[in-house]
Amino acid sequence: MRPASPRGEGRAPAPRHYGCHVATDDPLPDRPAPDAPSGKLVLLRHGETEWSRQGRHTGLTDIPLTARGESLARSAGRLVAGYDFSLVLASPLQRAQRTAELAGLRPEIDPLLVEWDYGGYEGRTTGDIRRELGYDWSAFTHGVIRGRTPGETVEEVAARASRVLTRVLPAMAQGDVALVAHGHFLRILTAVFLRLAPRFGGQLSLDAGSVSVLAFYREQPAILSWNHGLELPLEPSES
Repeated sequence: MRPASPRGEGRAPAPRHYGCHVATDDPLPDRPAPDAPSGKLVLLRHGETEWSRQGRHTGLTDIPLTARGESLARSAGRLVAGYDFSLVLASPLQRAQRTAELAGLRPEIDPLLVEWDYGGYEGRTTGDIRRELGYDWSAFTHGVIRGRTPGETVEEVAARASRVLTRVLPAMAQGDVALVAHGHFLRILTAVFLRLAPRFGGQLSLDAGSVSVLAFYREQPAILSWNHGLELPLEPSES
């Protein structure tokens, strides 16, 4: 029998573990990301759920869209109808998959696109947490705590987003790419795409059912459109 190589040659790579129990064994690409690919990166936040309507932090809890959420998803589909998608990815959670379906998209499921694991703050509103703590808490500034799930740091969510972008950027050289996912995750992914600190995502408000478009403009990552939906928001999103 041939002895095993000390470097593990010929073996499948061990799965990489990210926050919220997400694991992937996908290897990094053989070539670095292309320079300023010409395609657009289209971000669809899932439609409204009962928890998003109430401003409750909805991480790994798998809940359906409301009737309004389904209407928002259909409207998002009309907004993206003119794009030539070379790749469409969606979170495995039902609110994202249903949004993709109603928007007329047929995505591959990528487990790295799940929402931030809020740990002990799952299902709670920012107002409720602030009353308990006695100061102006936010997930982006102060982080989350352990609960029924371990929770994630902002940087752990950004690591997942970075991994997604290693797949997305080469596909943008072939056409447009759509990601159907969640509010906080997409805000952090946008910060990573823009080559900014992950916590910059806290300065981006993103409504349920909205569509945003990222691309390269004069060789720099840029926002072409942000938080586009049926109407202009009257106040920042609470979820």
